[in-house]
Amino acid sequence: MDDRDWLAERFDAHRPRLRAVAYRMLGSTGEADDAVQEAWIRLSRSNAGEIENLEAWLVTVVGRVALNMLRSRRTRREEPLDAHLTHLPDPIVDRADGIDPEHEALLADSVGLALLVVLETLTPAERLSYVLHDMFSVPFDEIGAILHRSPDAARQLASRGRRRIRGADPIPDADPAAQQEVVDAFLAAAREGDFDALVAVLDPEVVRRVDDGSGTIDELHGAENVASRAIMAGRLGFVARPALVNGAAGWVSLLDGEVRAVAALTLQHGRIAAMDILVDPVRLARLDLTALGLGR
Repeated sequence: MDDRDWLAERFDAHRPRLRAVAYRMLGSTGEADDAVQEAWIRLSRSNAGEIENLEAWLVTVVGRVALNMLRSRRTRREEPLDAHLTHLPDPIVDRADGIDPEHEALLADSVGLALLVVLETLTPAERLSYVLHDMFSVPFDEIGAILHRSPDAARQLASRGRRRIRGADPIPDADPAAQQEVVDAFLAAAREGDFDALVAVLDPEVVRRVDDGSGTIDELHGAENVASRAIMAGRLGFVARPALVNGAAGWVSLLDGEVRAVAALTLQHGRIAAMDILVDPVRLARLDLTALGLGR
């Protein structure tokens, strides 16, 4: 085995963790893969023999690359740092009876879509500080070096992100079987046009977010409004296939055999508190739905 093969083998051993870092930072599986590939390019051009802690070095590189990608993303969209949510993160879709082993690292530590949605509202610096420290235990002095700020400033950024995440309360009910019962009841009520049954499984303050790729999230609030929209959708002939979306109960909607939507739910206290639905055909086409026997 030559030096490059040896280095590639060592890199591949860290790839799942690096991809998990990038996915939490970017909310995009495609951009996460790009960030990991960039880390490999930088490693292959470095003097790897002088790197004392390869994993720490690679996590730092991926964090820096992802930070630059976040900043570039906001510059392209001409968004202020405190911009509102403009797109939903990429969902990770699995069969309803279990998570694919390749997805386990991405979804470790209960990284549901609800948490990623909140992460999308943080500034790039807040997101980096929170993700690297709270999710991957990177010291604040190393985070500060990435941001060109002091360790105390990095600590404050992580604390600010943590407060916003706690305030949003994105933690869902944990029992998968109970989640699935609620999802099944919602889908059955939508098919039957049963308004009262829909309202019964929705939190009174439920929020429904739909990303159609336009750059603007369509938000709908309140159980009665969401129930009315569900009845309208139920009349369109969609077939809903139960699935795990970022480890929580959800579904994939098909029409004439084509994937038209992926819905991720957040259940709290036995009711649906949030619905995040991706209908953007371009992004749907890029999703890995092979676990469901769909797509690539």
